[in-house]
Amino acid sequence: MDNFNARLKRAVTGRPDAPLVFLGNFEVEEQWARGEHTLPRVSAAGGSAVVNHMDEFALLLAGPADHVVLKAAPDADHLAYLTGLGVELPTVHVVAEQDPLRNVTEDALVDPALVKTLSGLDAHLVAHGVSEVEERLAAATGLPLAAPDAATCKSVNSKVYSRRVADELGLRQPAGWACDTLEQLERAFAEAAPLVERGEKVVVKEALGVSGKGIAVLESPRRIDRLFRMIAKSVEKSGQERIAFCVENWVAKKTDLNYQFTVGRDGATHFDFVKELYTEGGVHKGHRMPARLSGAQTDELVATAGLLGKKLAADGYFGVVGVDAMVDPDDGLYPVIEINARYNMSTYQVPLQERFVGEGLIALARHYPLRLTGELGFGTVRALLDGLVLDRPGGTGLLVNNFATVNAGARADAAFDGRLYGIVVGASDAEIAAVDAEITTRLVEQERR
Repeated sequence: MDNFNARLKRAVTGRPDAPLVFLGNFEVEEQWARGEHTLPRVSAAGGSAVVNHMDEFALLLAGPADHVVLKAAPDADHLAYLTGLGVELPTVHVVAEQDPLRNVTEDALVDPALVKTLSGLDAHLVAHGVSEVEERLAAATGLPLAAPDAATCKSVNSKVYSRRVADELGLRQPAGWACDTLEQLERAFAEAAPLVERGEKVVVKEALGVSGKGIAVLESPRRIDRLFRMIAKSVEKSGQERIAFCVENWVAKKTDLNYQFTVGRDGATHFDFVKELYTEGGVHKGHRMPARLSGAQTDELVATAGLLGKKLAADGYFGVVGVDAMVDPDDGLYPVIEINARYNMSTYQVPLQERFVGEGLIALARHYPLRLTGELGFGTVRALLDGLVLDRPGGTGLLVNNFATVNAGARADAAFDGRLYGIVVGASDAEIAAVDAEITTRLVEQERR
């Protein structure tokens, strides 16, 4: 069977060997949401710098015949580590001048020399998700986009779209309302109010919110009224009557899931995987693979993927699709919580999973938060984690799959936050837990030095 790189190429270009140029433009939702009505939010510049350097994940999604555009040159010791594991890396193109608050596509657009270099390639352009910015880069370079247009991508990534598709297909989902007019929102809030008064948790979500942003809890009738008035005022001020919010009952759950399928240009759907979400203190930290599901539960998700794939293809979409789902306390499924018709964090893990998580092994993909006073090199981190780093195919330990995020927020005048991303491979949950705990301990000790 083809590996994921070949399957992806066949799906988006029709050829399993077509060269691709990868862009890791994470949180493309921020582009899609421009001009949309939003909820109050706070964002940190340092956080944006780290997110934008997640572009390095694309390095391990690409194959040796592919190309990757990055904001910064990868750590040479990290590259040597990967090649030592037998990973065949793509050609890397680094932007001339990166701005921490721009994503990689925006950096590339203002680099004439890079645009010229890319224009000379015989390849297709692919991205984490396609917005108007990626369309502009495709136009500037002449590279064809191996993806639908930005308008289609934005449309099918809306949470309003997800709810309405699940309703249309008769798929189980939490009680809720999809709203694209103020009248619909007012009616949804009125129907949600009795739930709130009974003490149930109800939330309102922006249709294009991402990473926990763009969500508000409706904890009281007063809060409901205040939020509605704020949105109505925004509509009146902008003159844009269309809105896009979902109001949902927050239901009990046992496990969060993420599954992925790929829709080809011909409409064919391939189910790629299902993983459990790993959380700490209610915060999503990564994925456990494989998911601990029964055969019947997996079959239900595969069948759901088939239904969603047909609908997405009919609406003009092809490419990678990630779906958030849940297992309820009685082991029933909510098979569609949200459709993400773009790459997902778990997408970037697939080539490594195929190569390094063989039969009899399991893995935990996660990140480790760091508080640093100076930049760390990969060599230093590898020495710090001596004995815990995966050093060969078939082995166990931590496989570092993004190092750029460690130093992305670096500044000379103050401490900064970084993230070390990796996949912990082991033979059992107990082994993974022990390695994970030791990694955390050593990283905390590093911070105290």
